[in-house]
Amino acid sequence: MDIQMQLAALRAEAETALDGVASAIELADLKAKYLGKKGPFAEFMTQMKVLPNEEKPRFGALVNESKNAVNALFEARREAIEAAEVAAKLAGEAVDVTLPGRTIRSGARHLLTRTVDEIEDLFIGMGYTVKEGPEIEQDLYNFEMLNLPKAHPARDMQDSFYISEELLLRTHTSPVQVRTLLEAGGNKPVKIICPGKVYRRDDDDMTHSHQFLQIEALVVDKDVTLADLKGTLLVLARKMFGEDRQIRLRPSFFPFTEPSVEVDVTCHKCNGKGCPMCKGTGWIEILGAGMVNNAVLEATGYDAKVYQGFALGMGVERIAILKHGIDDIRHFYTNDLRFNRQFR
Repeated sequence: MDIQMQLAALRAEAETALDGVASAIELADLKAKYLGKKGPFAEFMTQMKVLPNEEKPRFGALVNESKNAVNALFEARREAIEAAEVAAKLAGEAVDVTLPGRTIRSGARHLLTRTVDEIEDLFIGMGYTVKEGPEIEQDLYNFEMLNLPKAHPARDMQDSFYISEELLLRTHTSPVQVRTLLEAGGNKPVKIICPGKVYRRDDDDMTHSHQFLQIEALVVDKDVTLADLKGTLLVLARKMFGEDRQIRLRPSFFPFTEPSVEVDVTCHKCNGKGCPMCKGTGWIEILGAGMVNNAVLEATGYDAKVYQGFALGMGVERIAILKHGIDDIRHFYTNDLRFNRQFR
């Protein structure tokens, strides 16, 4: 058979074979069959060694021409397969622009963070400065300089997490007050609030947690009286629980204040008439306070005959629980979005 007819038949055979190819893998296999080193075109080229020299140029040109034509068929098929794959992928990823959009939920501040911010804003508006301190504290600042020497029975009120004999996780934010008074050098007025985490060895239940947030306030200056403390407490109670709230002060004991008081506010559920929330008394306890003990003032360098002061401390969780009617302190720490979304 003439070489031209053989090459034409081979090209027609390859073209027919290409019609049934649908994937890149099949195409690669078929291309190796026809155009590979052991394919028919390679076999044609081996025949040149037995041809006369004058026929070799024409023979080589005919084989190469046919081989290039077949290679062009494979390239065209490759492009068609790739285009089909892209079209199929686009069809599978198509977006129906007529569908309603998905709602993107925005985040919100945690209720405890909001409560801290609200209390801070109130006190900053009254001229207070926000102070912070370390959560790992020295026993000296956490207890001793607050009139709680070692072996003092009142230490049992605040069962503590000790790291070493002299280091512990602070049980209140009062050490920040001590540090601030020491920085003031015993001769400057102080008016601060101290928000932060505190730690006590409590069993976690509906009303107790081993870790909670506390905010304390401290005012030290000349001529500070219990009346100033009561006025501050009344402003705080009305800001947090309503403008018609009233407060009462009950005698209590704290080693770092003298006199000391427990502060109650009229129940916002029954307006002081008595209900299950206030156990029928009409009052709810919200925090402790008192006039700064002279021993604390003198330990920090202040002359107790010239300077007086008051301090108050509140648990942020308790304020939030009472204000929003929450029944379990553990809700604040379980990270349940359903709980947090109630207070957006």
